[in-house]
Amino acid sequence: MASFLKKIVIGLVVLVVLGLGVIVGGGWYWANAPVTLQGETARYPVQSGSGLRAIARSMNDNGIRIQEDLFVGLARLLEFDTRIKAGTYEASPGDSPLALLERMASGDMLLSRLTLPEGWTYAQIRQALRVNPDVRQTLDDSSDEELMEQLGIDSSSPEGWFYPDTYIFAPGTPDIDILRRAYASQQAILDELWEKRAPELPLKSPYEALVLASIIEKETGHSEDRGRVGGVFINRLRIGMPLQTDPTVIYGMGDKYQGRIRKADLQADTPWNTYTRGGLPPTPIANSGRAALEAALNPEQHKYLYFVARGDGTSEFSENLRQHNNAVAKYILGR
Repeated sequence: MASFLKKIVIGLVVLVVLGLGVIVGGGWYWANAPVTLQGETARYPVQSGSGLRAIARSMNDNGIRIQEDLFVGLARLLEFDTRIKAGTYEASPGDSPLALLERMASGDMLLSRLTLPEGWTYAQIRQALRVNPDVRQTLDDSSDEELMEQLGIDSSSPEGWFYPDTYIFAPGTPDIDILRRAYASQQAILDELWEKRAPELPLKSPYEALVLASIIEKETGHSEDRGRVGGVFINRLRIGMPLQTDPTVIYGMGDKYQGRIRKADLQADTPWNTYTRGGLPPTPIANSGRAALEAALNPEQHKYLYFVARGDGTSEFSENLRQHNNAVAKYILGR
């Protein structure tokens, strides 16, 4: 009898071991088998603070057929549950549940990019953020004042505060986060260059340098002319001569600008019209890059007071009005 019971016990143990083996083997096979995708690839978001079941649900909702209980158990068994990073991920043919977990634990997420060119206005930047499908919109109902408060910028206008660059970000990043990065970059560069500025500039603050740099950015079609253009405006500011620069007039016209400036536009007063008002305009007119900021704060030293476009992207510089009129006749009027 004892021998018979012993055989039964041994048999049960063997069955349990075999059963566990089947379960473990089946689980390991499932963990390494390719997941089923509804399309060729599938993107899915992992929100910050999401639990394992919520992640599995997000995967299923976005076309990745995965068994939630097995996914949760595998993640906990292999201690992936505390290592998964928020972001947007992509599953491709051949990816297994284990491969997807390893990808999320290493933060191998999809990344997007957004380029903000030099000379863009704040309105153009906001539009680029608005139409980018990978940017999460949070600012649609925010006023400029509310935005500035969120960013901690002590200014009434957002113009000029965002550094032109290519920004890499995870899909789903809020628009305010990209603007915060662009502002931090612009502020850091402005602070650095302000400390290295040329002596005795007629600029009272870093903000005035930001304003002047934006004008240089819009006025310069040839990069090598930036320092010389900066010197023209500095010379004018020193002697109290109006800047008389068309891009400021265009900025002040807003939506009224349709591609050309008439004489009446030059005479129509706005806060940004540097033909009707002396000194710098009240705000920048665009977002300037590092080279324009350097041209504002370390301009070329010369005696030029005028410049005119040659038509090839470069400019002709003159020290007096007679020379300038001759240059206008040659390059603009074709005489």
